[in-house]
Amino acid sequence: MGVGEAIADKKLLDNAAADLAAISGQKPLITKARKSVAGFKIRQGYPIGCKVTLRGERMWEFFERLITIAVPRIRDFRGLSAKSFDGRGNYSMGVREQIIFPEIDYDKVDRVRGLDITITTTAKSDEEAALCWLPLTSRSASKVGLLNG
Repeated sequence: MGVGEAIADKKLLDNAAADLAAISGQKPLITKARKSVAGFKIRQGYPIGCKVTLRGERMWEFFERLITIAVPRIRDFRGLSAKSFDGRGNYSMGVREQIIFPEIDYDKVDRVRGLDITITTTAKSDEEAALCWLPLTSRSASKVGLLNG
């Protein structure tokens, strides 16, 4: 979860980390800028975001909540795109609002933030990964070659 505005206000990063901790059930790691970017007024080493890597039981709990509860709550949801596969069976998606997760109380949110979710699999191909678990629309599934027509 990138929080570029954290340069001006450290509370924003703390609130983003608290949201990510509530969603994942694990304390997030604060990420720092790798290099300075004058256009964004960022210097190397500035805290600019947070991330969580889930494995084991927590990963499966999060994945189940993501697929069964959070993804269907996305506004204008029409299925997950098959174009988000990377060619090696991994899937990445962006979420525009963290409030799709039931762990986030809408009344206590200071601002709506987006986050990126990457699901790394042991599948060797996109087709193999899609067959395992993704609720693709028929149009998206046909692009991957899962459905005929």
